[in-house]
Amino acid sequence: MNSAAVDDHFSLFGLPARFDIDTAQLERAWREVAARVHPDRYATASPAERRVAMQWSARANEAYRQLRDPLLRARYLCERAGVDLQTESNTAMDPDFLMQQMAWREMLDEVREQGGAGPAAVALDTELRGAETDLRQQVGRLLDQQNDAAAAAIKVREWMFVRKISQELAQVAD
Repeated sequence: MNSAAVDDHFSLFGLPARFDIDTAQLERAWREVAARVHPDRYATASPAERRVAMQWSARANEAYRQLRDPLLRARYLCERAGVDLQTESNTAMDPDFLMQQMAWREMLDEVREQGGAGPAAVALDTELRGAETDLRQQVGRLLDQQNDAAAAAIKVREWMFVRKISQELAQVAD
C-alpha cells in the first residue's frame, strides 16, 4: 500500500472520487484490499508487521464503511473538498425545511401516541423515504455535476436530520 492511498478512501480502492459510485466495484475492491492486508496473512510476521497489517485492515474497513453508505460518502466528499459540515454547531437551515422538520416531528408524536404502528407510521415512513431519495439525488447532482461541495453540505445536513428522524421512527415502531 502506498501512502497516498492512506489519506483517501477512493484511491485506496482505485475508485474515482465521486458521489455516484459503482457499489459492486467498491465491494470487489474492498475484498481485494482486505484479503491483501488481513492480519491472518501476517500471523508469522514480526510484531511490527502484524501491527501495520492490523492498521491497514482497520483503515480498509473504515473506508469501506464510509463509502458504501451514500450519506457517509457525501459527508466524506464534502469534508474532502474542505467544507466543514459543522454538524454540531451549524443548525441554520432553509425555512421550508425547518417547517417540514416540525411537521415530521408532529407526525412522529402521533405515531408514538398510536403505539408505533398504524397509518401515521406508514405515512411518515413514506414521506421520509421520499425525502431521503430526493436529497440523495440533489447531493449527487451538487457533488458530481456542479462540483459545489458547499451547497451539497447544506443538503447533507438536511439528509442527516431525515436519517435521524427515520431512525427514531424505527425505534418507535419496535
